[in-house]
Amino acid sequence: MGQKIKVIVVDDSALMRSLLKEVIDTAPDMECVAAAPDPLIAREKIRELNPDVITLDVEMPKMDGLDFLARLMRLKPTPVLMISSLTEKGSEVALRALELGAVDIIAKPKLNIAQGIQDYAEEIREKIRMAAKAKVSALSQPHMAVNYTADAVLPKTVRPLMKSEKLIIVGASTGGTEALKEFLVPMPPDAPGILIAQHMPEMFTKSFANRLDTLCRITVKEAEHGERILPGHAYIAPGHSHLLLGISGANYVCELSQAPPVNRHRPSVDVLFRSAANVAGRNSIGVILTGMGKDGAVGMLEMREAGAHNFAQDEASCVVFGMPKEAIAVGGVNEIVSLKDMAQKVLSWLASNGGRALRI
Repeated sequence: MGQKIKVIVVDDSALMRSLLKEVIDTAPDMECVAAAPDPLIAREKIRELNPDVITLDVEMPKMDGLDFLARLMRLKPTPVLMISSLTEKGSEVALRALELGAVDIIAKPKLNIAQGIQDYAEEIREKIRMAAKAKVSALSQPHMAVNYTADAVLPKTVRPLMKSEKLIIVGASTGGTEALKEFLVPMPPDAPGILIAQHMPEMFTKSFANRLDTLCRITVKEAEHGERILPGHAYIAPGHSHLLLGISGANYVCELSQAPPVNRHRPSVDVLFRSAANVAGRNSIGVILTGMGKDGAVGMLEMREAGAHNFAQDEASCVVFGMPKEAIAVGGVNEIVSLKDMAQKVLSWLASNGGRALRI
């Protein structure tokens, strides 16, 4: 037999590290040469041992798995198999991982992890073998090395308010596809215009908007540059562009920008929130939903400073309590609300603060 496939397991769970090591070491053609609880330790092990394949979790201390994957693929391209509870097929985390260069993905079992991993053992081994044969190359995007802020897209310049019309401005990431559905489905046909930045690859945003449109009483569509923002409509940022709130004459309009990614994302929630702070100020209502990272935190604070009233999804109902947590930490949030109550809370606040009485 030839040389064994060298595998490094990266997972913050000691149980998962042990289970995956056992799965790997019981195969005659592969060996777990190291197991690391976080990306910083993994980085040293990778330098030392030069593995053929890395298995990688997403939620970890010190640096999340997607950040680590992006850096790894830029600096030392290595076949990576994502194994995480967040990488179910079709999820935005799975799509982002593949976009960043992961060879394949496996979802962790949700119940009875030990038995579940054993059930998946042969699939894991087969995917490691496949990954070991994969040809991976460095990420080509030069912007990946630069962490731009919203300043790269538009300056922070609050304008005098020209309208009294209310708008709802929403940001979401990991888990956001289902959270947005729960938030939008109850919205009445006369709800204020809604602008949404959801981290999602560009090939999925249009079909996602179309799917929501079939479920909602409001109209949901992918935003187009220059189109007027109407009540009873929600506009989702296309995956290739930042979405900004603009004003043309007496009308609010959607603006799209191909400026560099902000916080690694285009569309960026920070960019959308800053544009709302600039243009709508106290006439905007900010909503930040489940998501990994901190995109949207600074922008939400800017909205609040401009007079907006802001809501964050609570930890218990989040898939990942990252973006809402960061927005709360910087002081950008007025109310922390469960997802199931979010639509009603937003509409109730509107009704009691100069908006029309809207009912779910």
